Amino acid sequence: MPTWLIVLIVVVAVAVLGAVIWLVTQEMQRKRLQQRFGPEYDRTVAEKDSPRAAQRELAERERRHKELDIRPLSASARERYTREWAQVQEKFVDQPSAAVGEAEQLLNSLMAERGYPTEGYEQQVADLSVRHAKTLEHYRAAHTTQQKRDGASTEDLRDAMVRYRTVFEDLLTDGADDDRHDHDHHERRNGHDHDRTERRDTDRNETDRHETDRHVTERQASASPRTESNGGR
Repeated sequence: MPTWLIVLIVVVAVAVLGAVIWLVTQEMQRKRLQQRFGPEYDRTVAEKDSPRAAQRELAERERRHKELDIRPLSASARERYTREWAQVQEKFVDQPSAAVGEAEQLLNSLMAERGYPTEGYEQQVADLSVRHAKTLEHYRAAHTTQQKRDGASTEDLRDAMVRYRTVFEDLLTDGADDDRHDHDHHERRNGHDHDRTERRDTDRNETDRHETDRHVTERQASASPRTESNGGR
């Protein structure tokens, strides 16, 4: 076999091998990003010219996120934010529009304390998508309602509060899992886990709606005039 033919075969084999490795790498990258970003991956692909452009965008978000000083909240900070959220939710009873605005402000404050930049909504969404993609659509929907809250219905405002609460709790508890690891492990060993995390995610929105409705009902009941029967006398 001529030397030039051997060289040609080697070159072709190397090129084919390189192409296979590149394709496998791209597929692995696609699956990794799709798993990490979930629905945000599909949304970004739809917004970009091609899947490769979307993957570059998401990879850039990951790179930027690594440069941020994201930190978990202390236990005292979590308690403080929980109290402040309860106050905002209570305000919804009498001032739903104002409460929704304060909910977004409180959420921005929480983001800042966690280490997320808050200089602009679009950048917030991009930064949150890396670790909080599962609640990102809630944030988008609530923000849209908040932007037009003066003309929104009470039901729309209630829905925004529930969605903000979902994002709020996601940011509030993210990073605190390590603090609870030993306690949770002990409970699991003693048969007390009962899929608490799955139940919490499934029931949270419905619970929040009932809680807000309860506040409204109690406030309306307390404002109603009270009458007593005199027994006909």
